[in-house]
Amino acid sequence: MMSKKSSRRGFMKKAFGSAVASVAMPSVLLGESKRNVIQLKATPIQKKSYGVNDQVNVAVIGMGIMGFNDAETTVQIPGVKLVAACDLYTGRLDHAKEVYGKEIFTTRNYKEILDRKDIDAVIIATSDHWHDHISIDAMNKGKHVYCEKPMVHHLDEGEAVIATQKKTGKVFQVGSQRVSSIVTLKAKEIFESNIIGDLILVETWNDRQGPNGAWQYSIPTDAQAGTVDWENFLGDAPKVSYDPVRFFRWRNYQDYGTAMAGDLFVHLFSALHTITSSKGPNRIFATGGLRYYKDGRDVPDILTSVHDYPESDKHAAFNLQMRVNFVDGNHGGERLRLVGSEGVITMGWGSVKVERSKTPKAPGYGGWDSFNTFTEAQQKEYEKWYKAKYPPEKLTMVEPGFEYKAPEKYSANIDHHLSFYNGIREGKPIVEDALFSMRAAGPALASNKSYFEKRIIQWDPEKAKLV
Repeated sequence: MMSKKSSRRGFMKKAFGSAVASVAMPSVLLGESKRNVIQLKATPIQKKSYGVNDQVNVAVIGMGIMGFNDAETTVQIPGVKLVAACDLYTGRLDHAKEVYGKEIFTTRNYKEILDRKDIDAVIIATSDHWHDHISIDAMNKGKHVYCEKPMVHHLDEGEAVIATQKKTGKVFQVGSQRVSSIVTLKAKEIFESNIIGDLILVETWNDRQGPNGAWQYSIPTDAQAGTVDWENFLGDAPKVSYDPVRFFRWRNYQDYGTAMAGDLFVHLFSALHTITSSKGPNRIFATGGLRYYKDGRDVPDILTSVHDYPESDKHAAFNLQMRVNFVDGNHGGERLRLVGSEGVITMGWGSVKVERSKTPKAPGYGGWDSFNTFTEAQQKEYEKWYKAKYPPEKLTMVEPGFEYKAPEKYSANIDHHLSFYNGIREGKPIVEDALFSMRAAGPALASNKSYFEKRIIQWDPEKAKLV
């Protein structure tokens, strides 16, 4: 097996060539200007022609924000045709015909989609409380499934989705696009080179500022009981009178959504688990509150959590600090920082950078230290002892920092949809399958459980179940 030192040096040679890899720079001289910037290359979509028999016919179930976004992305994949759309608001079905043509089949009943023999795959972009039901029904009907995150609404729903995928053998992928991003995959390569040493701490956040970011979505003026199928929307949720706010802003309510954890924590877990090959934490605690958006929602607008990750054959034991704040007076922002014993990997949506700094073995003395409180005689005695115990070291040496950037118009969405159709056509393995997705959704939903129940949650990352 390659040593950690060899792995690091091999990565540096691959990144910059042997000269950069072998010539170190004093840390005191290393600054922002010394960072090497490298452009990542995206794989272009192959302009391949597909016959009718090779074409994948897809339908979108749930034509809300993500439904239209997924439709726009998926029709860019060669050999994929959008043939049907389902939604419980007639205005969105009408708009689907405006965008994709009058010949597209539309319905308010998703089972009519699943009964069609000409549909090979479905994209599920409904409210969270319908994800498991439609996913299971679709796979049992022989359809491949691309399901928006989180995979499930409740922690006890994951096992059935995993079992159905295994039983049917259908392709199943959840829509956290960062899993397929060239930036995430480069971060994974960097991490596996052990260039930052042992992983100690991960800090990640996804903050927003603004009503739309806090899910106060627009409500159409024709949102009446006749244009919205309220009864079918409710499904297994508690029966309440029609409320357009709950329908169009469903993320604000526990009955239909999974709040900040299910919407945004899942993205962060998915990226982290891809980079580190981790199966997840085993101890979870979350806190937060409803500080600003007191609009009737029953979920917080700030949520913070801490997670203990046990040691595995892929990484050392580490701690995770996670946050989403919808009232960020600094315009919002998002980061994922992996802090190691010899460096830091910092990842955003479009770039990943590495900064290295190796901690010296000798503790040093003087400065802000108790050494200066000793008597003069003891200081001399201590210096004599110190020099004997810690022979002089070379000045701390680190390689220059470096950053990888995605191309300006790169789309992780395209790569993620490509992964789904490559799984259908070529049988290529799906990274974000049902088990992976539950290992990401589970800690997120467990964070909600911790927040509402005000207690620590124990989680089994291997089995993706509560302990």
